[in-house]
Amino acid sequence: MIRQVANAGMGRSDVLKFWFGESDEVTPSFIRDAAILSLRQGETFYAHNLGLPEVRQAIADYSTGLRCPGAAPIGSDRIAVTSGGVNALMLAVQALVDAGDEVVAVTPVWPNLTAQPLIMGAALRCVSLKPVAGQWQLDMGELLSAITPKTKLLILNAPNNPTGWTLSRAEQEVILAHCRTSGTWILADEVYERLYFEPTPNGCAPSFLDIAGPDDRLVVAHSFSKSFLMTGWRLGWLVMPASMTPHMGKLVEFNTSCAPVFVQRAGLAALQGTDDVTPQLVAHLKTCRDTLVPLLQTLPGVDVAPAKGGMYAFFRLADQARFGNSLETAKRLVVEAGLGLAPGNAFMVNPAPDAQGWLRWCFASRDTARLGQGVERLRHWLTL
Repeated sequence: MIRQVANAGMGRSDVLKFWFGESDEVTPSFIRDAAILSLRQGETFYAHNLGLPEVRQAIADYSTGLRCPGAAPIGSDRIAVTSGGVNALMLAVQALVDAGDEVVAVTPVWPNLTAQPLIMGAALRCVSLKPVAGQWQLDMGELLSAITPKTKLLILNAPNNPTGWTLSRAEQEVILAHCRTSGTWILADEVYERLYFEPTPNGCAPSFLDIAGPDDRLVVAHSFSKSFLMTGWRLGWLVMPASMTPHMGKLVEFNTSCAPVFVQRAGLAALQGTDDVTPQLVAHLKTCRDTLVPLLQTLPGVDVAPAKGGMYAFFRLADQARFGNSLETAKRLVVEAGLGLAPGNAFMVNPAPDAQGWLRWCFASRDTARLGQGVERLRHWLTL
């Protein structure tokens, strides 16, 4: 659905585009230079299925360094380098899900996370977050009731795309304990872990890796895309039990063979320079959030609250008679207002009536003035 909206605005220079989940900043030059050097040195051949050893070790060190005190260290034997976070998630679902398996997912969520188990022939059950004054909340009782010994996999994305909702440490502990009892695997999409605006000792959102043991039935998907401004590079990774890693290497072979070496070199440079890139990015994203959300809150009939993490404002237009179908609303905004937003329907499976009329606005913009311009276009359109 997001692509449908974007296609309606392709080639139009007058459209302010906030539909895709990426910053409009280019990848930092030192990361690009590492890839250029790799190509100049002729690194154009296949790599190990699981990734270059030095890249796997750097990811393991990076991930371990983000953990809370007392967390289990992460060795490189638990790491698989993938061709993007999308690929990481699909590999995990392929590894864990067979046709007919029961999968539970928390929604609203990025649509790939509900499509992937369906592609594998799974029976999907969704537990919906509930909007309360623009903020989304999880009914823990409903989630735990949905996870039974028949549930093969639980899929969670936190910080969440599109809502910004984030699991608390206490909630993670309850979920992990319940899944240990039911024998359910957890697939945690934590690509927005570093893009978190609440104060924490390690500057990260709570991660299942902070509390899980190395042999727990937990797979965590991550990506270079968001925290390192590398969306177009297509580089990600998985953290899993060490016993699972060789089998994941086989799946990588059947899907992509390996991530390109020059892209992995860029990723290695990004990890080595993260103290410069990511904190500056997070500070700027917080400024963007704190610019956009108060402006949206001034619009009549708009329901929105600041996201705790991520790069999105997920807001509702309260006039359901006029704006209930968010896909059609988003298409109209492109044509009639020159404003490109993502439709909320894209993030929901069989959305309930109280979840209609939502739109996602990616606020990762170099120029915060563009955010204000977009709000004024929306304000004008709402008065038509």
